[in-house]
Amino acid sequence: MKKNLSKRIIWILAVLSPVLGAAAYPFLPEQVPMHWGLDGTVSYEGKGTFIFMALLPLLLAALLIYLPKMDPRKKNYTKFSKYYDYFCMFMMVFLLLVNLIVVSESFFPGRISVGIVIQLLVGVLFLFLGNMMPKFKSNFFVGVKNPWTLSNTDVWNRTHRLSGILMFVMGLVIILTCFWLPPSLSFWLLMGMILLVVLIPTIMSYVWYQKLPEDQRGGKESAK
Repeated sequence: MKKNLSKRIIWILAVLSPVLGAAAYPFLPEQVPMHWGLDGTVSYEGKGTFIFMALLPLLLAALLIYLPKMDPRKKNYTKFSKYYDYFCMFMMVFLLLVNLIVVSESFFPGRISVGIVIQLLVGVLFLFLGNMMPKFKSNFFVGVKNPWTLSNTDVWNRTHRLSGILMFVMGLVIILTCFWLPPSLSFWLLMGMILLVVLIPTIMSYVWYQKLPEDQRGGKESAK
């Protein structure tokens, strides 16, 4: 996908949420649902809060597009620019769907099972991230960034392959269990898996780094 076309698509997707917010805002009730508890209770806030929710994709799009330009390893983005653009697009769609859920529940409370829908979206998010992680090259903005992955290209690649597998499995588990596990169990299962997805690659990146010969720790490897 051509770079300029990718950026246009990202911005178009980012603008859809504010357009939706502007169209829905005059008709929203004064209190809109913003939080869904594990026990099914719904917390409401003033509809002004929805303005921030609607503008959030624009803010995120700006960060995703412009922050890499300040990355000391910005040249590496050319090696995975297609996949990075897919990641940006997916995040815009994800936030748009969350905003659509808020609007739908504001007008038609209880029409959808928000807990299940959110879990499905999170599951799909991790499936997507699982596929993207091995594609990311060394940088300071996205991926598993710690002293060991940033110091050696091989450690970076091995860590991100492992992270991709763990995230993909996590996404599958979330999707397969969201229909029959109680919300409280689903929540703690999700928290436990997130902890493992963070800890295991971090620990393994340290182990892999320690196994490297001294002359491969940092130096020229860190710039690749």
